Amino acid sequence: MTNGGTTMAAIRKHAQEGGWELAHGYGPKVHVLDNLYLLTALAKLSGKRIRHPEMTATLRRIYQIMMANVAGHDLPRARTEEPTRMQDLHPAEGVYRGDVLDPATRIVIVDIIRAGIVPSQVCFEMLTAVLPDENVRLDHLNMARKSDAAGHVVGVDLSGSKIGGSVDGSILLLPDPMGATGSTTIRAIDHYRRHHGKPARVIAMPMIATPEYLRAVLGAVEDVVIYTARLDRGLSPSDVLAALPGERWSEERGLNEHGYIVPGAGGMGEVLNNSWC
Repeated sequence: MTNGGTTMAAIRKHAQEGGWELAHGYGPKVHVLDNLYLLTALAKLSGKRIRHPEMTATLRRIYQIMMANVAGHDLPRARTEEPTRMQDLHPAEGVYRGDVLDPATRIVIVDIIRAGIVPSQVCFEMLTAVLPDENVRLDHLNMARKSDAAGHVVGVDLSGSKIGGSVDGSILLLPDPMGATGSTTIRAIDHYRRHHGKPARVIAMPMIATPEYLRAVLGAVEDVVIYTARLDRGLSPSDVLAALPGERWSEERGLNEHGYIVPGAGGMGEVLNNSWC
């Protein structure tokens, strides 16, 4: 079996050798971060006994690490010469000559309310710390799951937004924490493309994602790249769970009958805001 031109044997070889991302068969547009700190933080975040202040702080740390990984592997770079404080002692040598994030990069971060409020603010703070302020923008989309009378998720309601202008040529970043059905991500990207231009690249950053999310988003958005800290496929048969992620993708399942992630972390929008309506 192959996926995106990569054989499963090559994927397993990568897994044995280690690397910054988990080996899988979902193709080159998917990056499942192989980071033990993130996995530990997510286990704590989704647990039953964590208190709210600690939950928010843990979520911020998760997205700080995720944003650093995205920036390090998927944002444009440029060469620079930057004098250091050692230049007074060593005029020629006291200069950093090397790579940095390209300061000309324009990024639009999408806050999908409510669960995306904290992650998007974290990403905004990190990027404005190292890029010119005028090149980083934070937008707000008021989006929510739309369910039928039986409680099944049937779509996404977009009832209001605060969008700061065009996204033409910008990198569109979506740090929405729960990658469940993919409908919210797809609808958000479609909204921007229909009304606000064509981004140079789209990067989705769910901290937890399901195989169903990956399939839906990759199938609907041609040029998207997905970064996630954890892949949840807890409702898959045991023999499928024993296989490499993505090797039996069509049999993998991480959503229950109501469209919620298993094992997941509960309704993050409700939990983070102590608001259950």
